[in-house]
Amino acid sequence: MNSTKWATLTEFVKYLGRTGQCKVEDTPKGWFITYIDRDSETLFKDRLKAKRLKADLVDEERQERAIQAQIERAQCSLPSTEAAGSDDQNQEEDPKLDHNLNGGKVAFLLQPTLAEAKAVKGGVKLGLEEEIEGSSSKRKREHHKGKGINTGLSALDQLMQEEEKKKEKSNRKDYWLCEGIIVKVMSKSLADNGYYKQKGVVKKVVDKYTGEIEMLETNHRLRIDQEELETVIPQIGGLVRIVNGAYRGSNARLLSVDTSKFCAKVQIEKGVYDGRVLPAVEYEDISKLA
Repeated sequence: MNSTKWATLTEFVKYLGRTGQCKVEDTPKGWFITYIDRDSETLFKDRLKAKRLKADLVDEERQERAIQAQIERAQCSLPSTEAAGSDDQNQEEDPKLDHNLNGGKVAFLLQPTLAEAKAVKGGVKLGLEEEIEGSSSKRKREHHKGKGINTGLSALDQLMQEEEKKKEKSNRKDYWLCEGIIVKVMSKSLADNGYYKQKGVVKKVVDKYTGEIEMLETNHRLRIDQEELETVIPQIGGLVRIVNGAYRGSNARLLSVDTSKFCAKVQIEKGVYDGRVLPAVEYEDISKLA
């Protein structure tokens, strides 16, 4: 050790553990170190990235097919509703015209406008206006019903729903690790070292998918892929970080949990949407703050 910068072998072993070159464990029998094969780890990460990329492509194709199917259904339902509205209008208008004109002849379009109806004289004018207004409102109701529009929602509610969907789509990612949150190690390969189901703080995020975790009990630092980690839920009233979804990156306070649906109710404490209460957030989208 005289030719190195380390005074003792123990300091050198700790250095290997801090830099992630080896897995280091302090036991009553002494220090145990395990070499980390970086080549195997690189191959493992490459396979994970390829798997994620393939999953993203499949999701995009599924969304495109769903949108195309909705467009085709809307195009098929639109002509049928308009034709039904015109047939009902003709059936309702004919008896009134015959009664008011006493057998006279009137030339009009199949779908007359209100301005054209005003040009008709006498009682025909009034009757035709009522028929046009009634059939027009009926066509609108059928048209909305065919498209599946919920007329009970206000324009503001619809705008808010659209905004929520846009935020969810833009902020939903396949990676969720961020600094300052507490996570639980779920890698069974680390069970022999005593790290399985132990908690740690994310000190650094590497390549979006890998976290440098400082274990709470031993202060050892490990580099673990997010696939082998899971979020931690605090007690009611505790602070959490929203790690994925529409409000990604915001800090919030836990208000309640629903264990049957694996979701929680939180109120945003810090961020653009400060004070907003989110009624249902999945467990995997929030994690306890360190």
